[in-house]
Amino acid sequence: MNLIEVYIHEVTRRLPEKSRKDIALELRSTIEDMLTDEYSEKEIKQVLSQLGNPAILASGYRDQPMHLIGPCYFDIYVNLLKLILPIAAIVSLISLMAHNFIDNTGNETILMVIINSIGIGIWGIISTGIQVFFWLTLVFAIIERVDHGKNQSPLTASLKEWTPEDLKDIPYIPKKKAISKVDVFGGLLWTTIWATVYFKAAHLAGVYEKGKNGLEFVIPTFNQEILQSYWPLVVLVIGLEIAVALYKWFAAQWTIKVALFNTVWQLVGTIVFIVIFRDPDLFNTAFINYMSELFSINNDLRNPIIGTAIVIVVVFAAIDIIQGFRKARI
Repeated sequence: MNLIEVYIHEVTRRLPEKSRKDIALELRSTIEDMLTDEYSEKEIKQVLSQLGNPAILASGYRDQPMHLIGPCYFDIYVNLLKLILPIAAIVSLISLMAHNFIDNTGNETILMVIINSIGIGIWGIISTGIQVFFWLTLVFAIIERVDHGKNQSPLTASLKEWTPEDLKDIPYIPKKKAISKVDVFGGLLWTTIWATVYFKAAHLAGVYEKGKNGLEFVIPTFNQEILQSYWPLVVLVIGLEIAVALYKWFAAQWTIKVALFNTVWQLVGTIVFIVIFRDPDLFNTAFINYMSELFSINNDLRNPIIGTAIVIVVVFAAIDIIQGFRKARI
């Protein structure tokens, strides 16, 4: 086996067709100059070892890099991905909310609404993420190939070489104080689910019984007309919840301002919940009668249900408010 010819072939096959012949001649001449007149196979291997890996040698002859995104732009590329992907995911979730409000027919069970919302939300985030990843990678790959500068040192976000002064612009956030993107996305997804159930309660929240076609919705828990009459207050809570989620995302950590904003939202949400639940006509009479017969209770179940629900909501709101201030003081 002619190791020299094989080596030259391994180098030139990685190069454009038009330049292979000239580079093959140049490389063969270089190898012959490095060999003695009576060279052996061992000496050939030593020379080829000095020239190195054919792939690396070929990259030295190419005008374009062999990597997709080099070290010069890689850090900026990753940082932009981390910045844009969550924004795209939040936009996707807000679109899901609009889709649920407008297109939900109310013919599904509450479990199916939750499963569909989570499934559509996750798929929307994945689909948006793939598109963002593709287009951002394509843009940086093009920049990598049109930039013929010799300096390949990694650049900072300001497109300059790193200096110790850049450390001043990097915030340090303790792990216990940080607000994760998962918390923000989870909050928005939960808003989507409960808002959908609220405005479609007459078809979703209630008693289900096994019928000929599986589970059938037989008795609604609430009077939809009463729920609809409070829509301005509910929309206010939804708007506050979205605003708090976005504010948390931009802040990225618990601060006193974030904790105060979170407190306002919890107080408003709790007050609106109490006002709605204390409406004497909120519960459907048929639902109360059904539950009384089911548990063999003669007394009216409205007050125990309302009292228990209010206590649970107040306790969870208080815990969330306290945790917010505790994390803000870390």
